[in-house]
Amino acid sequence: MLPLLKKFERAVVVFLIAMLAIVVALTALELAWILIKDIMSEPVLILEIDELLEVFGFFLLVLIGIELLETISNYLEKGHIELKVIFSVALIAIGRKIIILDPKDYDGLTLVGIGVIILALVIGYGIVTDRLTHRTQ
Repeated sequence: MLPLLKKFERAVVVFLIAMLAIVVALTALELAWILIKDIMSEPVLILEIDELLEVFGFFLLVLIGIELLETISNYLEKGHIELKVIFSVALIAIGRKIIILDPKDYDGLTLVGIGVIILALVIGYGIVTDRLTHRTQ
């Protein structure tokens, strides 16, 4: 029963990798389309601030997808998920949120909450990285 379960798990993970690869490719194509459209609109070859923020947001979205692909691929190879990669994905995601964030749309408590999340992620990343460094020495 256990070998059958492992084969099923592997098939699901491979399917997830394929679907995520399609999503990352489509997101990269959409980023290219948005960039071309914004560059060709008046004023030509100049991006407005809102257009820049949209482009940066999409760049980070593609990076998040790539990091998730790496996470799933590592899981397929090693059989476990590395915490350092999870923290990296979370930091990129919150970085994306900060870049596209308009502080006027949020109250102070929400902004403080985002700050606390960033602090927790950075501390967690530091702890995981420090433990990995000490483990290899």
